[in-house]
Amino acid sequence: MNSRYSDNMSPESIPFNYPYIAGKELYHIARAVMEGQLAGGGPYSRRCEEWLEDHLGAHRVLLTHSCTAALEMAAMLCDIGPGDEIILPSFTFVSTANAFALRGAKLVFVDIRPDTLNIDENQIEEAITPKTKAIVPVHYAGVGCEMDSILDIANRHAIRVIEDAAQGVCSYYNNRSLGTLGTLGCWSFHETKNFISGEGGALVINSPEFFERAEIIREKGTDRSKFFRGETDKYTWIELGSSYVPSELTAAFLFAQLEMSEEINNRRHTVFNYYQKRLQPLEEEGLVRLPSTPQECQHNAHMFYLILPSASMRNELLNHLKSNGINAVFHYIPLHESPMGQKLGTDSSRLPVTEEMSRRLLRLPLFYGMKPEAQDRTIEAIQEFLRSD
Repeated sequence: MNSRYSDNMSPESIPFNYPYIAGKELYHIARAVMEGQLAGGGPYSRRCEEWLEDHLGAHRVLLTHSCTAALEMAAMLCDIGPGDEIILPSFTFVSTANAFALRGAKLVFVDIRPDTLNIDENQIEEAITPKTKAIVPVHYAGVGCEMDSILDIANRHAIRVIEDAAQGVCSYYNNRSLGTLGTLGCWSFHETKNFISGEGGALVINSPEFFERAEIIREKGTDRSKFFRGETDKYTWIELGSSYVPSELTAAFLFAQLEMSEEINNRRHTVFNYYQKRLQPLEEEGLVRLPSTPQECQHNAHMFYLILPSASMRNELLNHLKSNGINAVFHYIPLHESPMGQKLGTDSSRLPVTEEMSRRLLRLPLFYGMKPEAQDRTIEAIQEFLRSD
């Protein structure tokens, strides 16, 4: 089933994103209702978890109600607490930082690479102190961080690696799925992602030592999962936890998306590649920079962005596109510049690449149902602006 955004919006307006409906979402939701279990942890939850394990090579996957929840579970599993330090990029969504700040940890922001906009692996080691408990690489735009280097650093210093792979479902680094390389990984199924359930996420558990505790933490700190499997005659409060289990309705919706994963991926790559081909001449003329993907990475066409020569030009192009009914957007405001980032970070050092790239980046509309005519309009508006002089 194709996205019906053109039926619901003015023909003059091109949305930045429009959720794709695969076609069997309501069928699976109805089946979940008829099976008589609406709370989480039922048949559809397990179907999704098994699909993700089988297709993406994860040791164990637990669905959560958001990627934020998965990050919070990861922080709890790694026993993050007051006085601990967490190394992460400033160029990320606030959930990456919140999950660890909520446990009392200090945030150590590291600059990003100018090519991939991922954490600069060459700056991580100098940020490590005796208090460092984890490194949190964020795979921006579904392009993998330099994980071989990051894992080597972590192993030498006995530090956990928690992957924020919110944007990286079905992306790969050296033929391994993002989210499956670190100690723990976190995925998102928010409606802005490639595969969606409205809100939703998953915790990827790559170390068997965490399997049992993860179930307990996700079930409000109880061994309820064991009880339902018949492994104990009652369940009780074991440790601190919270309610991180999504409903079966959410899982049923997601399962319909996962069934169509190959088609969704192929269509998004078609849109991405068309942008790349048509806008390449502008990059060759030095007017703009397009996304960069290292040879060892295979991205999932999660987003397409431009890096403009200056912040003022980015803002002018953004206004130009909006005046033409094209809903492009900028992205993250660096966390180290935010009030909470300055309060919870270890220092107020400048991160020049983060600051520069965040001010020059512009994201283009990209979604499953985007028609070639809409892409042509977007591309022509960009060409008109950049070649106006």
